[in-house]
Amino acid sequence: VTHPCTIIQRTAHWFVPDFNIWGVIAGFLYLNRFGELLVHKPGESFLLGLVATLLSPLRWGISKLVETTLKWKLPLKKYGLVPNHSFLQDLSTCLIGVFPDNFFDKLKEGSVLIKKSQSFSFCREGVIIDGESKPLETDIVIFATGYKGDKKIQNIFKSPVFQSYIIGPTTSTIPLYRQIIHPRIPQLAIIGYAESLSNIFASEIKSLWLVNFLDGNIEVPSIREMEKDVKLWEDNMKQYGGTYYWKSCIASCGIWYHDQLCKDMKRNPKRKKGIFAELFEPYGHADYVGLTCK
Repeated sequence: VTHPCTIIQRTAHWFVPDFNIWGVIAGFLYLNRFGELLVHKPGESFLLGLVATLLSPLRWGISKLVETTLKWKLPLKKYGLVPNHSFLQDLSTCLIGVFPDNFFDKLKEGSVLIKKSQSFSFCREGVIIDGESKPLETDIVIFATGYKGDKKIQNIFKSPVFQSYIIGPTTSTIPLYRQIIHPRIPQLAIIGYAESLSNIFASEIKSLWLVNFLDGNIEVPSIREMEKDVKLWEDNMKQYGGTYYWKSCIASCGIWYHDQLCKDMKRNPKRKKGIFAELFEPYGHADYVGLTCK
């Protein structure tokens, strides 16, 4: 291969080969009520907290099982793609990805190369990668570094006071009650900042909650109580998200979150038929059909 594509990798994350199959597997392992019994949830009762603590070995074992299966099925170690953190941590921060078709075939034939580096710089010939003695001749550089959503939202405001409300000295994520409204900024709602494994569905149910709120069907607590609730969610993200908790991902307790929205909208949070289905069947967007205001 005369002109390979080089990927500069800063941090390895867990990827699955096919979401059609692995999405179902993850659904039965993590995305049901039993799976959420294994993790602590914001504002949970003492009993639920005790259950999550007692079942923590099972939570660790399931994560290790998934990691071992992926390392057995895919040549991750050969190409330096084994992360240093758990599968659960990537799931909890919405950093699970799907490998492109024929990705490992491309690695094998040399049309795709992976180089690990925390930084790089430009030169006349192309790119200088830290630790490399020669520059990498490059025609096109594609930045896939993401962006900081909190900064973008903060820059909407001219007022320093409102800017400090968005990212304050005591918060690491944007403090949104129900991941939607800011306790101290009236007439502001943000849809899509808090991530989930299905952002379209997550944004849709948030929009339904917001419509109910604007119609006067939902009463929110005092500012102090809303801020306490926000702090509970931030602490939970720190517990399971590691260094990536600031991404405001609610995947590890998404059903718990949707239960809160349903209760606020005076809808039944139990969306399955039967106890077994309620506990062990994966929850998805189809379970919330019928929440639309009439």
